[in-house]
Amino acid sequence: MEQPLAPFSVCNLAAVNLAQFADKENKTVDFEKLKQTVEVGVRMQDNVIDATPYFLEQNKKQALGERRVGLGVMGLADLLIYCEKKYGSEEGNRLVDEVFETIAVTAYRASVELSKEKGSFPFLQGETEGETNRLREAFINTGYMSKMPEDVRQSIKENGIRNSHLLTVAPTGSTGTMVGVATGLEPYFSFTYYRSGRLGKFIEVKAEIVQEYLDRNPEIDSDTLPEWFVSSMELAPEAHADVQCVIQRWIDSSISKTVNAPRGYTVDQVQGVYERLYKGGAKGGTVYVDGSRDSQVLTLKAEENSFDEEETAPQAPQGKKPVVLVDTIQDVRSTDVTIGSEVGNTCPVCRKGTVKDMGGCNTCTNCGAQLKCGL
Repeated sequence: MEQPLAPFSVCNLAAVNLAQFADKENKTVDFEKLKQTVEVGVRMQDNVIDATPYFLEQNKKQALGERRVGLGVMGLADLLIYCEKKYGSEEGNRLVDEVFETIAVTAYRASVELSKEKGSFPFLQGETEGETNRLREAFINTGYMSKMPEDVRQSIKENGIRNSHLLTVAPTGSTGTMVGVATGLEPYFSFTYYRSGRLGKFIEVKAEIVQEYLDRNPEIDSDTLPEWFVSSMELAPEAHADVQCVIQRWIDSSISKTVNAPRGYTVDQVQGVYERLYKGGAKGGTVYVDGSRDSQVLTLKAEENSFDEEETAPQAPQGKKPVVLVDTIQDVRSTDVTIGSEVGNTCPVCRKGTVKDMGGCNTCTNCGAQLKCGL
C-alpha cells in the first residue's frame, strides 16, 4: 500500500513524469526544470484540498487539518534509459537517489513557502505558542526529517509547514500507460508484447521508447538493445528491492512497488527479499513470483504459464523476450493477423497450437498461453 492513512484521511495524489526531465543529448537530468515542476505540483495539490467537495464532515475535518498530499512519479525507467543508466545498477541507484532527494527537498521547501503565505496545517498548530513550538520541534526530529537539510528543518521550526505529508509513489497504471511511459517507479515488464482486441486479433507492440531509440539508431538490432534496456524479469529480485529502498529514503509516505521473482522462487527466498526490504527501510513491499497464480495477464513467455511439469516447453528465442498482454482494445486496423484467441483459432503467440477452453480460459494447446479468460 502506497498511502497509509489516518481515519477519514483523503488520498490526494499526483505524479511527475520523470521522462520529461531527461536531457537526451547530454544524457543527464534537467534538475532545475524538475524543481520548478515539483514546486508547481505541491501548490496545485494544496489548492485541490480547498477545492474538493467533501461529502462527509469527518473527511473535511481530517483533510483540512493535515493537508496531506502525495506527489509521486511515473517514467523513472524511461529517465534512466535516456541517461543510459541501467535500472537497479549501482550507477543507476546513485542517479535515482539524487533525483528523489531533489524532489523531496524541493517539495518540503515549497510547502514551507506556502506556510509563510497561507499558514501551517492546523494539526501542527497548538492552542498556545509554546505548544505550537513543541509540535514543530517534534515534527522536525522525526526519522524522516532528520535527513532533510538543516535550513529546511529550521524553516519549519520558525514558519511551520503547509502539508503534513508531501510524497507518495502510486502505481500510475492508467496515466502512465496513457502518456506512454513506464508506470510508477517500475521498470518496463517487457519492451515487446502482444495486445489482444475484442475481435480476437493480436498486435505485436514495441514500447515507444524502444521504437524511438531504434529510429535514432537504425544500425541497432531490436534484439540486441543496450544493457540499460532492462526489463522487470531480467532484474534480480534483490535489485528491485534495493531500488525501492533507495527511493523510500526520500518518500515520507510509502511506495507502490512490485519485486518480480522468477518461477520456482522458494518461500525462503521470498522471505529473504522481505527481510532485505525491511532492513533497507521500506515501509512495505510486494513480491510476485512468476506463475504463482493460475492465471496472470503478463508473462515473459507463453509456455511459462503451463503448470503441467511433464510438458516440454519450447525453447525461447534469442534476444529480448516478448510478453503476452491480454487487454481490450478496439482499434486493430494496424494488423492483418487473422488468428486469434477464440476456441478453435490458431494461437497468435506460438503460431502452432490450437486454442481450447481449459479451466475457464482459452488456452493454447502447444505453448500454454492463456489468451482469454472468463473467470
